[in-house]
Amino acid sequence: MKRLLLLPVLLAFASAPRAETYGDRDDVRAFVEEMHDRHGFDAAHLLGLFRQTKPIAAVIKAIMPPRDPAVRSWTAYRERFVEPKRIAAGRRFMHAHATELAAAEVRFGVPAEVIAAIIGVETIYGKHMGRFGTFATLTTLAFDYPPRAELFRRELEELLLLAREEHRSPLAYTGSYAGALGLPQFLPSSRRRFAIDFDHSGRIDLTASAADAIGSVANFMAGHGWERDAPIAVVVTVAGDGVQALIDEGISPQRKPWQLQAANVSLARVDAGDTALADRPAALIDLVTPGAATEYRLGYNNFYVITRYNRSSFYAAAVMDLAAALRDSK
Repeated sequence: MKRLLLLPVLLAFASAPRAETYGDRDDVRAFVEEMHDRHGFDAAHLLGLFRQTKPIAAVIKAIMPPRDPAVRSWTAYRERFVEPKRIAAGRRFMHAHATELAAAEVRFGVPAEVIAAIIGVETIYGKHMGRFGTFATLTTLAFDYPPRAELFRRELEELLLLAREEHRSPLAYTGSYAGALGLPQFLPSSRRRFAIDFDHSGRIDLTASAADAIGSVANFMAGHGWERDAPIAVVVTVAGDGVQALIDEGISPQRKPWQLQAANVSLARVDAGDTALADRPAALIDLVTPGAATEYRLGYNNFYVITRYNRSSFYAAAVMDLAAALRDSK
């Protein structure tokens, strides 16, 4: 309900951006004082940056959810990310960076094709990294997008810290409409916590160094609990009245195999060596397409880990399927 009430306000902002800069706003001044008190930033310098920064209407327009969530379609989503051009680009990326991908797999336990699939879904291997000024983007979202203002104020804080650590101006960073950076589209907090110098150049560069991007993605996944040599998810069929209750439990794996079997969840196909109903918890994932049968999967811990990158079951399933396509096309 709150989102519906906010929608007219956000739409008005998106169609008619305000002309003033952020440096004259009381909420921004309060943020600057907080950054001074908490981290020792020079308040006058930060205010100077905000006085150079205006709201970006296109950012608000891009980040707003669809008016009708029912229009979401797994089939359409999958076709967008698991398609011939992206698979071909992924194959070239894996060939060009086979050494780095293999090293990351050995070190972190994340399969090379999963690392490559994430980079492919995020930026088509660097083709679409975004051209928005990251400082202006995060400022717009932090102070003019109420549904997620708290998140983006934290990310704006992280960007300021990152810029100070890298001896760069906060205005020097560019990325997506959500403030994500580089080949793997890390938000500043993830950039500070998980990005690594995987090519041993002496600096971290997620924009120009594929090796750094590869190692950083693998480090992110391992840091969120990726299990080496474990399944991601399997397709299942369901029957009975208990399906919705399982779905409503969310995507965190918590149901044991016997509980799922008791709820009439079974493998859609059985392959040799399939560990789908091994003694590990899973969650029932529904991938809905309006006007078509819903696809169901059992999502294990590694499926959940992928959703730490992007909190969407559609996203995790697309990464899984693109990874399978890249693996099968080797």
